[in-house]
Amino acid sequence: MNKYNIAIDGPSGAGKSTVARLLAEKLGIVYLDTGALYRTVGLKAKREGWREDDAEVVRRLADTRIEAKFVGGIQRMYLDGEDVTDVIRTGDVSDYGSRFGTLPGVRAALLGLQRAAAQENSSVLDGRDIGTCVLPEAKYKFYLTASVDTRARRRYDELVGKGQDVSFEKVRTDILARDERDMTRKIAPLKKADDAIEINSDDMTAAEVAERMISFIER
Repeated sequence: MNKYNIAIDGPSGAGKSTVARLLAEKLGIVYLDTGALYRTVGLKAKREGWREDDAEVVRRLADTRIEAKFVGGIQRMYLDGEDVTDVIRTGDVSDYGSRFGTLPGVRAALLGLQRAAAQENSSVLDGRDIGTCVLPEAKYKFYLTASVDTRARRRYDELVGKGQDVSFEKVRTDILARDERDMTRKIAPLKKADDAIEINSDDMTAAEVAERMISFIER
């Protein structure tokens, strides 16, 4: 079969990454976590105290090396040679990634990385603008969503499971703020592609969502 791409977009906490991994495993193709690229930028911004100024960030990115490598089929993220795969999943790094990801310079810098990876392999990509901006010609497109409370509960359980001391209300507030930021940003805002299939995961497990997607693909 010729190479093909599957785009999964949707708001934070909808279960995109988990579903994308399952889908890639079931189909025997590569999963590229695009959010990890933005978190890696966010990590450096946090460490070095970057200002949210596009021109300044573009200059700093010129001296930054971000790499996504696949080890045994698993994506590992490297920042200037350091493996930061686990670090970018802690604390407020995700928030930094979201904030700096609204800058045109950041999006332009990472767009090429995402497209290059998609051209090399049949792959599943998830994010906020995969089907609308990164891979508008993707063969299959899905928009995965869920209610705010469901998404906040999933994120809360994930953080507590990692030993972090957080409150459900704080997580819910952060989810709402992330939605507002993602949906109203000037560059590639979060929205459903016209030709994407929408799936609400409120009452579905990740495995059930993956099977639903496969049923559409097989048609």
